[in-house]
Amino acid sequence: MTDTTPTPESQSLRDWLLTDTPTSRRHAKFASFYKGWLRLRSNHMAMFGFAILIGLLFVAAFAPWLAPHDPYYQELSNRLLPIWSEGHVFGTDSLGRDILSRLIYGSRITLYIVTLVAMIAPVAGLLVGTIAGYAGGWTDVILMRITDIFLAFPKLVLALAFVAALGAGIENAVLAISLTAWPPYARLARAETLTIRSSDFISAIKLQGAGPIRIITRHIWPLCISSLIIRVTLDMAGIILTAAGLGFLGLGAQPPSPEWGAMISEGRRFILDHWWVATVPGLAIFTVSLAFNLLGDGLRDVLDPKDEKS
Repeated sequence: MTDTTPTPESQSLRDWLLTDTPTSRRHAKFASFYKGWLRLRSNHMAMFGFAILIGLLFVAAFAPWLAPHDPYYQELSNRLLPIWSEGHVFGTDSLGRDILSRLIYGSRITLYIVTLVAMIAPVAGLLVGTIAGYAGGWTDVILMRITDIFLAFPKLVLALAFVAALGAGIENAVLAISLTAWPPYARLARAETLTIRSSDFISAIKLQGAGPIRIITRHIWPLCISSLIIRVTLDMAGIILTAAGLGFLGLGAQPPSPEWGAMISEGRRFILDHWWVATVPGLAIFTVSLAFNLLGDGLRDVLDPKDEKS
């Protein structure tokens, strides 16, 4: 009997990805990813945010070639030059350092903080939330009461307390932000787990002899990932603002690092006469935060399992 299963060679790749009858699990994953990408691409605001973030990655990766000056070089004869001065598009700060160059190198610090927090906080929250939701009983009560304690304090206040205890520095700031960011992910993962654990397929897996660890890691975690990705993307703006707030207070990246919050702190002394020193890094923070929010809204439309169109 001849196999008439369609393949990418016998039909266009697009038709192969848009088929409603995938021929394998791998085919189904590719088709689902492509359909999600098409939905995301149709959201113009989400693509606008995505383009900004791609630009940020490009700037951070090629900072040594894009920056017109050394971000640490001080030239007091050129201090506080206005925007569009010769050789200084965004002017200079109080020590004569080129603001554009410092913005470009500061993008590396911003991405460094965002990446580390995104690697620590959601993973910790996922672990705590799924264990609490699946185990139930006293385990759930204890873990959720600990989560409630962290949620009782404003994030910035709690981050300030941790940084004060750990000491100033960018690594300690990342750790402090992560310690304040994980509770919402734990709540979200617990809610998803409570819904999933009573499903028929979980009962079938138990009958096959699967243990709690296998059920959590192989069957519950993958179903929680999409909700966590949406929440992480939407939380990135808050993480950036918290990091900038710590830098503004002198508890984040230390001078002479070109951290955007520290640049605003330095420029606040000249805000009336030399507004660009603080305004330009502030606009950079606003733009990146807006980009994450726009992308997060688009991903929510694509990944939300409760959306009937997904």
